[in-house]
Amino acid sequence: MKPDSVLDHQPLVVSQAQRQFFFDHGYLALPGHVGDRWVSRLREAMAELIDRSRACSQSDEIFSLEEGHSAATPRLHRISSPQDHHPVFWEFMSDPVMTDLAADFVGPDVKFHHAKLNVKAGKGSRGFKWHQDIQAWPHTDFSPVSFGVYIDGCRDDQGPLAFVRDSHKGRLFSMYDEQGNFVVRIRDEETGWIRKEQIEAPTGPAGTVVLVNCRIVHGSLINRSDDNRPLLLAVYSSADSFAFTPSPIRSRYQGAIVRGGPARYASFAPYDFELPPDWSGGYRTPWIYQKEEDARRQAVAANM
Repeated sequence: MKPDSVLDHQPLVVSQAQRQFFFDHGYLALPGHVGDRWVSRLREAMAELIDRSRACSQSDEIFSLEEGHSAATPRLHRISSPQDHHPVFWEFMSDPVMTDLAADFVGPDVKFHHAKLNVKAGKGSRGFKWHQDIQAWPHTDFSPVSFGVYIDGCRDDQGPLAFVRDSHKGRLFSMYDEQGNFVVRIRDEETGWIRKEQIEAPTGPAGTVVLVNCRIVHGSLINRSDDNRPLLLAVYSSADSFAFTPSPIRSRYQGAIVRGGPARYASFAPYDFELPPDWSGGYRTPWIYQKEEDARRQAVAANM
């Protein structure tokens, strides 16, 4: 569903001005939007999943491990598809607290695509470089929106999501590096147009929700605090938007209609896009590629 059609429907949760801000600028922050009851349940479920990661010695399809991870001190980049591994997460993602909010931005018929829990361990967890999302899971239109919930809140020193305001109106960049790896980052030589005054990095207390347009250029810095910065990201689209390629993060709930009904017609926004890799055989997290790319650049610089 196109933005103009979405805006024709009366909002359920936010104001019309907030919706317009999102479509104009590509992001929106709702401080403390999720209530204490849900925040408490999400924290407990997250703690259970992190506890399960203690048995892992290397990253797998569920747990992306951070440097220094051990059974004694679990350190995680990400938990993929947490809704497939703990019922509380799917209960939350299919509850009106999320689906009504999603309807305000994708339309009354809401489809679930995928989710991840970016734990971002404290004490130096890597940031994530400038990138756009839609290249990893192209759809027939640009309706997909990521709804990020800061489970414990987020401070400036924890590496919050940062957005290049209005960049969703610009071009789609390649997410491949010079070696042909799909690294989910824009090449450094293509980021010279970004100015400091364009960058917004909203923070907030526990339960803060940040909305991410699928085309906006965004990233995050290193978590320099001692605390984890868990961000639960659930991606929804309008029911009439369809994925062209398999999702890099698979879920048994992918394609579930969580509000309203299924589409009778498909929405198309014709555009040329670079195909992502074929994810059907598995997915290698972009942190690995970005780390390897940094190591190659450092080696070249050292030999100059």
